[in-house]
Amino acid sequence: MTEEAIEKENAAITQAYKELLKVSYTTLSKEDIKLIRSAFEVALDGHKDQRRKSGEAYIFHPLAVAKIVAQEIGLDATSIAAALLHDVVEDSPDYEIKDIEKRFGKTIATIVDGLTKISSLSKEKDMDVSLQAENFRKMLLTLNDDVRVIIIKIADRLHNMQTMDSMRPDKQIKIASETLYIYAPLAHRIGLYNIKSELEDLGLKYTEPDVYKDIFDKIKESKEEQDNYIVQFSDVIKNSLDKENLSYTITGRPKSIFSIRKKMIDQGVSFDEVYDKFAIRIIYKSDSDPQNEKFIAWKIYSIVTDHFRPNPIRLRDWISSPKSTGYEALHITVMGPKGRWVEVQIRSEKMHEIAEKGYAAHYKYKQVSEKEDNLESWINRLQEALEGSDMNAVDFVEEFKLNLYSKEIFVFTPGGDLKSLPKGATALDFAFSIHTEVGLKTRGAKVNGKLKPLSHALKSGDQVDIMTSESVKPNPNWLDYTTTARARSKIKSALKEDKKRIGEDGKEILRRKLKQLKITLDEKTINKMVNYFKLKTSLDLFYRIGIGSIDNIMLKNYASSRGNVLMSYIKNKISRKQTVTKEDLGKQEVTLKYDSLVFSKEEEKLDYKLANCCNPIPGDSVFGFLTVNEGIKVHKKNCPNAVSLQSNYAYRIMPAKWIDSTQQEFFVKIEITGIDHIGLVNDITNIISENMLVNMKSISFESNDGLFSGKINVVVKNNTIIKKLLDKLKKINGIDKVRRV
Repeated sequence: MTEEAIEKENAAITQAYKELLKVSYTTLSKEDIKLIRSAFEVALDGHKDQRRKSGEAYIFHPLAVAKIVAQEIGLDATSIAAALLHDVVEDSPDYEIKDIEKRFGKTIATIVDGLTKISSLSKEKDMDVSLQAENFRKMLLTLNDDVRVIIIKIADRLHNMQTMDSMRPDKQIKIASETLYIYAPLAHRIGLYNIKSELEDLGLKYTEPDVYKDIFDKIKESKEEQDNYIVQFSDVIKNSLDKENLSYTITGRPKSIFSIRKKMIDQGVSFDEVYDKFAIRIIYKSDSDPQNEKFIAWKIYSIVTDHFRPNPIRLRDWISSPKSTGYEALHITVMGPKGRWVEVQIRSEKMHEIAEKGYAAHYKYKQVSEKEDNLESWINRLQEALEGSDMNAVDFVEEFKLNLYSKEIFVFTPGGDLKSLPKGATALDFAFSIHTEVGLKTRGAKVNGKLKPLSHALKSGDQVDIMTSESVKPNPNWLDYTTTARARSKIKSALKEDKKRIGEDGKEILRRKLKQLKITLDEKTINKMVNYFKLKTSLDLFYRIGIGSIDNIMLKNYASSRGNVLMSYIKNKISRKQTVTKEDLGKQEVTLKYDSLVFSKEEEKLDYKLANCCNPIPGDSVFGFLTVNEGIKVHKKNCPNAVSLQSNYAYRIMPAKWIDSTQQEFFVKIEITGIDHIGLVNDITNIISENMLVNMKSISFESNDGLFSGKINVVVKNNTIIKKLLDKLKKINGIDKVRRV
């Protein structure tokens, strides 16, 4: 670099540092600024010889992460300093954790240590999925050290996502999928809604770039129309709000690209058919009248609903019962100008700050008299689920993630206390939320005074009374009755203990029975028996002996199989051959003759199977996934399982593309809805029949009060043909929606 370039870069670094101090959400004292300055100097020294893949000096990354922590999340000077130092120990041989503790104290050293551990975990290459899931579990355990570890890690991930353009495409997909898989749900659960939305949008940008760009461009096009609509809406209610001497602002907030995409998929609609692409926010001041903060929200609600008719089933009252993240607001959906449904969010400035900053604002406004802090209680519950969980790490991460994103319901205990549970939680989940011992001894549940099954899904406002008994023990069916990670981990732990106990008895029974068959129970015999009975572990073997599912006849068969190894080998071969069906042989033949997919950069032709979860056809964007037992499975890039696979098993993902699809045929399901009229079915079948390249396999229609819905199964050669067919079907008079399932 030239001297001029170095000077320019140094000036930019100084400017970024000054900007960091300027934008801090908390008021910084002289001691705070001194601490941040000291951290900045250490970071500058620790990263002096480093550059990012984009070519810029590495110090810009910790500065940017610290800025997100200071401005967007709004944490204190301790967190800002820790954010500046988050990569120093890992990247610089000159600094160790003990040096950080000596210079900055134990708190900052603990946070930096937690961040260093997470960072070193995520850098392991080609790791097994269970190891990666275990690493996520360890990452969540750092919450016990300090919740700021996770919050700074989320800020670190956000900046990495914002600056990922210079990375290789496969790394982009891996990091973006991991972000959608774990970091966005974590940000959501901690109450960082803005960051959650940005992480999701950036995740979509790299996992489905064409979809992202399409929606982004359409939002841009409709911005002017949206602004005009907000002005129209505001004009109607301004006079009424002004008469009440309220100080307020009315703004519009576009929904995130990711949430619009999700609505399009969930509802099977196009971009234009998504009716709530933005929300209107009314933010009011209540500084002069803090006692009436909630009352003012209901007053504004009353004014809005005087002018616009509300949708009664779309009222969300998070003022009377705030979310567990501390979020408070009134959400109503009203019929706005031009006959359009529009969501209106009503919040005070304080509520708005908590919604924007989450954790930080919650503590800024926290009163000594307040009840137990929601975030703290969530961390305590999480801690129990983490530490008491013996389950497979992959299952744990999947279940934990489900609970992160789920919406909340509020139910009452018999004493009238309010409990928050994830939407979809059952009576048995409620029992475990009270206490593990209550859950494990649950005999039955009364919901609103009536006896209900343990699998009964609870609704907000239910009052639940749990009945217990000392003689009750959990059984495997309980796992079907629960949805929360806490309940499931406790049930699995209890079942495992039970299994171990039965297994110990089973081992002794097996020893006696084998002795009668002149076989010694040793490690070699156990391994042979595990393979013979197609089990996974010795505990599975002992448990099945203990419960009697492996009986004397089966043991005798095993003993005779030992006597003739050759015969058993031949039998195995025959049984394997018998399991291959004619259909499988047909598929194999087609695959061998007409392989129309190539894999990896070398464009190799390999054997593969099409995944049943998304049924890809030629022309779809796809990737190959190397399974353990079934070779390569091909999935669509927007397959419901794609994010999880790309995040957890990145090392098994193979780039794939279609190159020749002239021979093979593919099965496609189409759904059609619209207004029924005479000759409609005839019109549809004519269009399909006219197309020589489409073979119709089955068709079914239902008509109900003037509306119809139909399902058509067709066989086509590629994606282009199906797209043309869908376009033609959409043009038929009376058709409302046509979509490929």
